[in-house]
Amino acid sequence: MDMLTHKQIWAAIDELASRSSMSASGLARNSGLDPTSFNPSKRFTNEGRERWPSTESIAKILKTTGTSISDFMDFVELKTKKTHYPSGMYQQTASQDFVPLIGFAQAGVGGFFDDGGFPVGQGWEEIAPPTGANESAYALKVSGDSMMPLYREGDIIIVDPTAQVRKGDRVVAKTYEGEVLAKTLERKTSSIIELISINPDHDTLKFAPNELEWIARIVWASQ
Repeated sequence: MDMLTHKQIWAAIDELASRSSMSASGLARNSGLDPTSFNPSKRFTNEGRERWPSTESIAKILKTTGTSISDFMDFVELKTKKTHYPSGMYQQTASQDFVPLIGFAQAGVGGFFDDGGFPVGQGWEEIAPPTGANESAYALKVSGDSMMPLYREGDIIIVDPTAQVRKGDRVVAKTYEGEVLAKTLERKTSSIIELISINPDHDTLKFAPNELEWIARIVWASQ
């Protein structure tokens, strides 16, 4: 087998969860781990460095699912152009040609994203991503006028949940009430997240961190 890669080991964990009829979160929880241990948002540090699962956590999920190490290594060696992760989340490989395209109306409905801001479910429309799009990226179709004149209704934006978010970045955020917002990050502290609209007709919004399910950076737009 070639050198083990970060992508392969996480894909194997997701494959094990899928074959056990569980999400990655469910697999972690049933194995006595923190339910967020295997979330996509935990697979990289805030600086973008790869974060690997521990041998202890792998041992626990193998025991929970009754899987041998040889079977797990078979999952590591699986080579597919497009991997559908347990809850249907799309994870691109280097050769993947398409990313899921999600409308803002769909994005606001419960169950279409995990708590890291990654899409879940299947049957999405797909589009070809721009050159250099990160493997975790996906596309959203803009609706409404809060980002005019920068983004208009029908524009396509590419969102990357793993990208570090800083002041001045254009972002997409989802509240726990189900509202999906395309804004600019003005401020993010331990006590407040402030989002401003490009369109002056829309107010600046302020949230406590526990009011937002996730926030992800916009890395490209179709203009």
